[in-house]
Amino acid sequence: MLEAVTEAAFFDLDKTVIAHGALVAFGGPFRRAGMVNRRVLARTIWNGMVFRTFGADEERMRRFRESTLQITRGWDHATVTSIVQRTLADVIDPIVYDEAIVLIEGHRAAGRKVYLVSASPEEIVAPLAMHLGLDGLIASRARLDADGRYTGEVGFYCYGEQKVMAMRELATREGIDLSASFAYSDSATDLPMLRSVGHPIAVNPDRELTRVARAEGWPIVEFEHRVPLRERVALPTTTRARVVSTAAVIMAIGSVVAAASLIHRRTSERVAIRRPAAS
Repeated sequence: MLEAVTEAAFFDLDKTVIAHGALVAFGGPFRRAGMVNRRVLARTIWNGMVFRTFGADEERMRRFRESTLQITRGWDHATVTSIVQRTLADVIDPIVYDEAIVLIEGHRAAGRKVYLVSASPEEIVAPLAMHLGLDGLIASRARLDADGRYTGEVGFYCYGEQKVMAMRELATREGIDLSASFAYSDSATDLPMLRSVGHPIAVNPDRELTRVARAEGWPIVEFEHRVPLRERVALPTTTRARVVSTAAVIMAIGSVVAAASLIHRRTSERVAIRRPAAS
């Protein structure tokens, strides 16, 4: 008897599910808690602008990772976790892409497992994955000393090939067929992740990812509509609402398939995935 094949959808976080880098998004709460100053926050925002304009190549990411680790050295893990959990809704709500939530709902409606896969710290990624009701996450982990404080060293950096290794381990544990699965990202640094699945999709891609996606015929989609998350993850309360919601997510997944066909024919154009209007 053949075992059932499990499919999954893997979403990068920064600029794919949310419009900004997660660390930048939480800069305000960390600053108010006295953990970073304005100069550090400004430098982090600047790095994000550089990544968006020129792409986040390996050297830029290495420098950013090292500077971030030094900033967090000595931080108390329990305090960071508490700040994130306490401010998550207020910080994340304004910057979540509606198109991402529609696709997440669509994959879940199709019976696929959905995961966040991010280089951001698991202290930020884990509460968001739980908030979204996802099946799990893969994220970076910092090293802690015996007192639960950050050492300034990384335990696991969820980046490049490391993402793929973790995804393959997860696939083995959960019986996921990566060749039948989906992956979404905005950055060329995630090319290994995108190439590890059967259905790679470039979301708001940087220059290099745009070039590769066009060359390889991958769908290129634009996420641009932000919506308060609390308006999108609440369960419908009526039968009609369930019908409307199901129709919307089926249309959203269908639009990705249509985008794939269109990209193969017209690789010079970008396709916008928009949330269908409720009837």
